This record gives sequence, structure tokens and C-alpha cells, in this order.
Amino acid sequence: MSVIQINEKNFDEIIGGKKPVLLDFYADWCGPCRMVSPIVDEIAEEREDVAVGKINVDVEEGLAARFGVFSIPTLVVMKDGKIVNQAAGARSKADILAMIEG
Repeated sequence: MSVIQINEKNFDEIIGGKKPVLLDFYADWCGPCRMVSPIVDEIAEEREDVAVGKINVDVEEGLAARFGVFSIPTLVVMKDGKIVNQAAGARSKADILAMIEG
């Protein structure tokens, strides 16, 4: 499955599904975000059981505020519409997968 660009319009639909959701809050100008982005893309391709979305904080300021994102990248894992894990800063693939597994 490919990464979904998330915005205010499709947000509820994405998090309302049956699959766990990995959200990557990023900005194009952010160096650590550019390090994490290919890892998130890889996870999206490998894990059909997880919905993976990216949220550009410069475009979707409301969603960033809703999640209290003050530092990027911020990764959020949601299950059943609730946050079960959240971490700011660059993470390794193993760390991100561990966040998903809970």
C-alpha cells in the first residue's frame, strides 16, 4: 500500500478504518523529516495491515495543532481512532515498527 497524503478532508476517513494508522507529521524543509520519510515509505509498501499517512505541518496546521505537534518529525500510531503511541524526532525503522506493534 502506498503512503496517503492526509488533510482535513480525508483525515476522519483514514483514521476511522479497521487498520492501525501510522501518521508522519513533517515539513519539506526539515532535515530529520527527510531522513525518516523513506523509512515511512518503506513501511507503507511492506505492511498491508497498516495505513500510513503523511501530514505536512506547513499545509495542515490545524491537524498539527490537534495532535500537539511542536517538533518534527512527529510519528503517531492510532488504533480504533485513539493515539496509542507518539514520538518526536527521527527514528529508525525498528523503532517505528516497535511503535506500531505497541
